[in-house]
Amino acid sequence: MKIILKENIENLGKRGDIVNVAAGYGRNYLLPKKLAIQVTPSNLKMIELEQKALRKKLEKEMASYNEIIGRMNGVTLTFKRKVAEKDTLFGSVSVADIREALMEAGFEIEKKKILLLEPIKTIGEFTVPVKVFHDDKAEVKIIVLQEGAEKKAKAKEPSIEAGAEEDPAPEDVRPDDQVKTEPEKMEKEAEEPGYAEKKD
Repeated sequence: MKIILKENIENLGKRGDIVNVAAGYGRNYLLPKKLAIQVTPSNLKMIELEQKALRKKLEKEMASYNEIIGRMNGVTLTFKRKVAEKDTLFGSVSVADIREALMEAGFEIEKKKILLLEPIKTIGEFTVPVKVFHDDKAEVKIIVLQEGAEKKAKAKEPSIEAGAEEDPAPEDVRPDDQVKTEPEKMEKEAEEPGYAEKKD
C-alpha cells in the first residue's frame, strides 16, 4: 500500500515522502502510531503546503546560520595560561573554555559542536572548527599566551638612571662681545709697566 510519511523513518524515507509498504505494516503500525497517513487528494494537498512552508523556514534558517558563520570566522579567542618547560601549559584550553569564551562573545553553541579533538596544551595559534548547521562549519582562531609574559618583558626594558644630566650646551657668543674684547685687551696692555718704552 502507498502511504505518506509524517515523520522521518530510518531505511524508509523522510517526512512528506510517498512510499510503498506492506499492508500489514502500514495498517497495524505506521497508521495507528500516526507515523504516516493514507494517500488521498486532501492529504497530498496538506503535505504540499507543509513542505512549501518548511522550505521557506529552512531558507530563513540558512540565511541566519550563514550570517553566524561569517561573524564567527572573524573571531579570535585569546587565553593566558601558566607555562612550564618547552612552552607546555600547566593546565590546558578545553572545549568548555572555548564554549564559555564564545558565549561571552555572543554565540550560543553546544559543546559537542566545537570540534576540538583534544585540549590545547601548548602556547601558540590554533584553528578550531565549530559546527553551526548540519555540515556547515565556522573556523575560530585560538591564541594561547604565556601568563605574565608582558610583565617579564617590561622588567627587561632598559631604564634611564635618575640624576643623569646632559653636558651643558656652550653659550652662544654674540658679535658685539667679540668687538668689545679687543679694546679691553689694549687697555690692559697699556697699564703694564714698560708699555710706553716698548711702544717707542
